[in-house]
Amino acid sequence: MTWFNKQSRIVQLILLLIPVVNWVVEIFVRVTAIIEKPTLRNLIGLLLGVILGFAFGWVDFIWVLIFNHLFLCK
Repeated sequence: MTWFNKQSRIVQLILLLIPVVNWVVEIFVRVTAIIEKPTLRNLIGLLLGVILGFAFGWVDFIWVLIFNHLFLCK
């Protein structure tokens, strides 16, 4: 999670814009978020990322665009 947050905003958006990369980054960031801070919110974010896959990545793309952090991952 800290790796993703350290990236510039344009890099974050590009990573979330590319379909397959989007899903891989999503899972990677969610798993590291659970390792760093095991909360229910991070667990729900991981489950949504795995179950909804690419669609949840688009939600995160818009969320990063507006709020500068991933949905359910602050």
